[in-house]
This record gives sequence, C-alpha cells and structure tokens, in this order.
Amino acid sequence: MAVKLYKPTSSGRRIHSVTDYSILQKKHKTPKNLIVSKSKSGGRNFSGKITVRHRGGGFKKLIRVVDFSRNDKMDIPAKVLTVEYAPGRSSFISLVSYKDGEKRFIIAPHGIKVGETVIASAKAESKPGNRMLLKNIPVGTFVHDIELEPGKGGAIAKSAGSYAVLQAIEGGYALLKMPSNEIRRVSEKSLATVGQVSNIDWENVRVGKAGRVRLMGFRPTVRGKAMNPVDHPHGGGEGHNPIGMKYPKTPWGKHALGVKTRDKKKPTSKFIVKRRTK
Repeated sequence: MAVKLYKPTSSGRRIHSVTDYSILQKKHKTPKNLIVSKSKSGGRNFSGKITVRHRGGGFKKLIRVVDFSRNDKMDIPAKVLTVEYAPGRSSFISLVSYKDGEKRFIIAPHGIKVGETVIASAKAESKPGNRMLLKNIPVGTFVHDIELEPGKGGAIAKSAGSYAVLQAIEGGYALLKMPSNEIRRVSEKSLATVGQVSNIDWENVRVGKAGRVRLMGFRPTVRGKAMNPVDHPHGGGEGHNPIGMKYPKTPWGKHALGVKTRDKKKPTSKFIVKRRTK
C-alpha cells in the first residue's frame, strides 16, 4: 500500500495525506452476522463519570467481527475472498470462506491476495496468513496476532504494520521480540499467524487538520499551563512561563510523566527476558 497525496487546494489539503485504498475490494456483500454496531462511551464509565478525557463525537462506525483465534477451524482450508478496509481498525481485514461454507474475517497480512488459500493448523506451510503453533514456525519468521496464553486468541501485534520476530524455541517457550523491542517468553503451544500485518504505510499518514481528529472521536485538549491556577497545577502567571515545579503534574496533582504503572509482582513479569526500556 501507499500514501495518497492531493493537490494543495487549501491549507488543510496541502499537508494532509490518506491511505490509498484503490486496490481494496469495495463492492461485495458482507455477512450480517459479522457486523455489529458499537455504542460510544464518550470516555465515561458505567456511572456516567468521565474516566478518559478528550473523548466524544466522531463518525459512526459499524465494527466488523474479526476472528483472532481460529481455534475451532483447525485443519480446515479457507479461500481469501477480499482484502478490505475495516472501520475502527488501522490494519486491513480479509473475508475468508472455509471449506465447510462458513465465512469469517481475519486480519489481513501484508502481501496476501484474493484467491489464495490459508489454513490454521498445528503445523503448516510457513507463508503469510497461515496460523500455527509457535514451536512449528521457523526461527527468524515475522509473526502477528499472537496468543499470550494458548487458546485465548491473539493479543499481540494486531495493528497496521506490526509484527514480532521469533528468535528461539527453548524449554517449552518461544522467545519473541515484540514490536516495542521487549523480549518475552510465550508458550510454544500458543498460536500465531505468519507474516506482518497489512497497511504498513499507515504510520506515514499525516492527519493535516483538526477536523479529521474530531471525526476520529477525539475532542480538543487544553494545555495545563494555559489554564488558571485554580484549574491546573501548571496554571497561572503572565505570558509564557515554565511549569515551575520538579515534575509535570496531572490536573489532580499526581505525576504525569515517567511513572511506572506496571506491577512488579504481576504474574506475567517473569516471562519478560528483556524490557523495552534501556
């Protein structure tokens, strides 16, 4: 895929770019059971209080139901019918038709084409789109949609252009280099899909104007130093001033940067071989 640029007919048009969707399939009938309407929360929890700020509005999306597991379709070949856009997802998705007649969406790997056959099996050919046990995938292969626990479905490397590298198999575990450069042990019995996630140029798209951000469901963010002292710890003063404290704070006075949020006693911490931080 590529990034598409337009003629600079306006200030916003001059600096923005979009993903080129020209090669995707547009005219086809999507099974109704694979489309769900997702209600918006506006950043509010069950009691109506805002827990995530700057959320609201946005374009209404009909979310496609993607199969991240494929556990119940082991050893059943599937034909790729489409490579298409997915609302609310950075990567592309593919509609596949299994030999038993059922149709499902899967994350489209980079380079997959309509008409190809993919399969989920304990051991299969190492080609993009095939899903198998980590212990049967050659070392050095790019993988995505990786299960952290066998049978629970893909949890890692599902966004556009992401992948993990299988570095070794030892002691019943696979050593994976994650997209964050963290090296982690994952059970060799976990499933993963071969290849890199599609739409690798997504990170190069320039939004270009505030209106597009609003359509994504984000509302404006006001800097703390632009507020009054009563509204934010960074507020107050005449003109431009430094925040005047040892560390940046949230509106409620807590550390805003450099705070470790991971619990050291978390059970999964023992599977981390090398952390993403230096």
